[in-house]
Amino acid sequence: MPISFRLTKASSSILLKQDLAYPSRNNYLKGPKTTSQMKKLYSLGWLLGLIAGFLTACSGPSTTFSADALRCEQDPAPLGVENPQPRFSWQICAQSRGFIQSAYRILVADSRESLDQERGNCWDSGKIRTDEQVLVAYQGKPLQSGRRYWWKVRVWNAQGEASEWSQPATFDMGLLSESDWNGAQWIALEEDIPDEIIVPGMADYKKIGERFGDHKTGLYTLPQFRKTFTPEKPVRRAMAYVCGLGQFEMTVNGTKTGDHFLDPAWTRYDRTALYVPFEITDQLRAGENVLGIRLGNGFFNVPRDRYFKLLTSYGAPKLIAKIALEYEDGSQECFVSDTTWKAAPSAITFSSIYSGEDYDASTEESGWETPGFDDRNWKAALPTSFTPQLRAQSSTPLKITDRIPAVRIFRNRAGNWVYDLGQNASGIVRISLTAHDRQSVKLIPAELLNDDETANQKASGDPFYYTYTSRGDGHPETWQPRFTYYGFRYVEVIGAIPAGEPNPRNLPEITEIVGLHTRNSVEETGTFTCSNPLFNRIHDLIDWSIRSNLSHVLTDCPHREKLGWLEVAYLMGPSIQFRYDIARVYAKKVEDMQTAQYENGMIPTTAPQYVIFWGGFLDTPEWGSAYISIPWDLYRWYGDLRPLEENYDNMARYIAYLGSQAENHIISYGLGDWFDIGPGFPGYSQLITNGVTATATYYRNVKIMEQTARLLNKPTDAERYAALADTIRQAYNDRFFNPDNGYYDRNSQTANAISLVMGLVPSEHVAAVRQHLIDDIRGRGNALTAGDIGYRYVLRALEEGNASDVIYDMNSRYDVPGYGYQLAHGATCLTESWQAYREVSNNHCMLGHLMEWLYSGLVGISQSPTSVAYKEVVIKPQVVGDIYQARGSFRSPYGLIRSEWHQSGDKFIQEAEIPAGCSALVYLPATDPARITESGLPLSEAVQVSLQEQTPAYTVVRIGSGQYRFEVPLTE
Repeated sequence: MPISFRLTKASSSILLKQDLAYPSRNNYLKGPKTTSQMKKLYSLGWLLGLIAGFLTACSGPSTTFSADALRCEQDPAPLGVENPQPRFSWQICAQSRGFIQSAYRILVADSRESLDQERGNCWDSGKIRTDEQVLVAYQGKPLQSGRRYWWKVRVWNAQGEASEWSQPATFDMGLLSESDWNGAQWIALEEDIPDEIIVPGMADYKKIGERFGDHKTGLYTLPQFRKTFTPEKPVRRAMAYVCGLGQFEMTVNGTKTGDHFLDPAWTRYDRTALYVPFEITDQLRAGENVLGIRLGNGFFNVPRDRYFKLLTSYGAPKLIAKIALEYEDGSQECFVSDTTWKAAPSAITFSSIYSGEDYDASTEESGWETPGFDDRNWKAALPTSFTPQLRAQSSTPLKITDRIPAVRIFRNRAGNWVYDLGQNASGIVRISLTAHDRQSVKLIPAELLNDDETANQKASGDPFYYTYTSRGDGHPETWQPRFTYYGFRYVEVIGAIPAGEPNPRNLPEITEIVGLHTRNSVEETGTFTCSNPLFNRIHDLIDWSIRSNLSHVLTDCPHREKLGWLEVAYLMGPSIQFRYDIARVYAKKVEDMQTAQYENGMIPTTAPQYVIFWGGFLDTPEWGSAYISIPWDLYRWYGDLRPLEENYDNMARYIAYLGSQAENHIISYGLGDWFDIGPGFPGYSQLITNGVTATATYYRNVKIMEQTARLLNKPTDAERYAALADTIRQAYNDRFFNPDNGYYDRNSQTANAISLVMGLVPSEHVAAVRQHLIDDIRGRGNALTAGDIGYRYVLRALEEGNASDVIYDMNSRYDVPGYGYQLAHGATCLTESWQAYREVSNNHCMLGHLMEWLYSGLVGISQSPTSVAYKEVVIKPQVVGDIYQARGSFRSPYGLIRSEWHQSGDKFIQEAEIPAGCSALVYLPATDPARITESGLPLSEAVQVSLQEQTPAYTVVRIGSGQYRFEVPLTE
């Protein structure tokens, strides 16, 4: 049938402006236009509009925008949802600028067929008029345990036009009650040894000796389990729900299930254990099938052998499992862990999270994971009485993400071969070799080398090593550890040589050694680069330490401790959230802290808390306050209100605990500004009075509680916290502020900076305190002194005070302790001390706060103070030093945010990209708006650009979503 449409002159003018708004798609539009050029473009715009109108009429509903990147509980396709009201999120891809969602409609169905027929037989939200698109709660009928559901969404724009339906997405409910496990039992190979149950753990070697003498504890046989099952009918879908403690690896018919490493995530096991759901449909075969599971110790059982940071044991390794089959005819069958499962010793003869792993390939029973294997000599699995609360693992799993080959192979003075991977990283070693006898090869990973080029583990946990005993049949063999990892760059080999080298002793010959980098599989969301090579190297230096410590928790180091020290989590969080999507990892961190909380409200320094340390290492306010900061940050970064709702009462208990420890509202205990630079070797704070950082943090906690109370509609609580905050502020200034001199405490960088950032400084003294901070840095030749707690606040105080030139100068040196100093001393990831001491960790995640500034300051991406989930973006780069170009991007919950600027001749060019549904304030370095252009047009004519504010240094414009290119003359 004929199609008719009308395009008015006014509409073609709008289309022309929208077309001009995309220089990346229309390069011929760059630069100022003459009148004749504009007329030609007007005609071209009219023609393009005509074509666009024709295509729109042919395609039915508008195709210029669509919903994509669907998430349920912040996961594209979760398999173990336990929230009875799952929350849905989506992003919008829109061609036009300034897109605002005016409504949405969600359909949820229990079959793909129903969804395809647009029947939301579980939930049809109807058309909901709102711009909400992040974490929209399900409001349909009750969802069933273990079931898969399909969902999709469509959205409307401000003009009332609807998008097409999104592509469908799925989510699977987890096992919602104990009965859903169908009587599954916790099973083991051997009984627990009651006298060796160590909960909580022990770290005092003297007390360990007093309790156990020379006895080596925790040396349970590492088990493997086998279960055969035969589906009765054609299988539509098969799921496995498994928790193997401490760690497990599963195969179906001899093939590993999934690509996870070190499942499940670490928890306080006597209270909570996490099961991991896997879909195994494609791994099944007709007839008999075999499920094979190996277990390792992890933090569930730390053997007292070789190196151990702490001793903890919840007993012998054990597991619980359920295999659920859904047949094509709709019927169901399940197989659960019980005494019909067979168990035997594994070929892994030793494994410790702290000291390595040994594997004897000659004892591996060939075919035990596949059908037809004779398991008559295997034992029946033992039932156990272990009964923690089981929950689905919802945080992102660990995976092997990078393969790091050796860049240099050499022989050290001890006569052993050393493989240098060129990069210090968390991971394991994979070795490929041939051997003609049953021989053992020892692999010693290390961050550093001694003077004789042997492995140096003095600061990373000694001894840690892997031992591989070969089959010795002359065929190629390849092995890698399964249940431990380390932080290392070098691998020293004892008992083998590289292939091709003289081999008079007939040792195994190595064909390859590579490092396998293991980390949490969080999505990379941020990118950064600039014209200054040093700052690019610093970004990579920090990034490698983040990657190496993004485990099941954010650890301090990937070797010596592997513990979730809480100050690292919340102080490094603002940096990490620009680079990685940590929504689910940090939500788990909140759960870990909730589990770790003491009856009196105290939050310990680590979570999960496996060991009770002594002194300030048990209870320090600057550490435990992560329990206040992280739930608030999850709300601000991702729009996730649930951690605040679920933890509010316990957060209040922690505030009450801190109050009970205060004297006249001053808290004067703890570690303070750990590892600051003072006259002595770093450790306890040297440059501030005990109480400065703890009380300042206490004040911020109370302010967060005030804001949270208002958010959760608790006005009485809000007023109470507001009054308490005022009282703390007054007490803090009475105790630490020197009004005559205009500085805090002893005039250290940390004392002045934390007072500024926390909002403790009286307004009339802010300029003086900030100047004292700057003067101290300048007076030291642009050198830093702040430590673990204070350095982030130094950067924040300087950036917020438009003093990024000081940040640049302070971080451009190689000759004083800092990032450049670490690089100059050969570091390839962030070290524990500013001085890059060999005596402490050389892969540590606690001083990397400059990454936050690289994104928020140098590239200029942040959000307004009242914004949530980057709904209102701020683009405000601070141009410093010799840097003439910087670009960065960050994928927020709403989509990609990009800022790119460079100076070209006498112009400053700022490009920005804002996701649909969001707006932004862009700060342009100009005092005359009339001289600024956007995509070649004056600001007054630019689409979705409006003048917001004029300051002595900036012209501030508000923009809608889309891509923009501003040009600002640098000369009058």
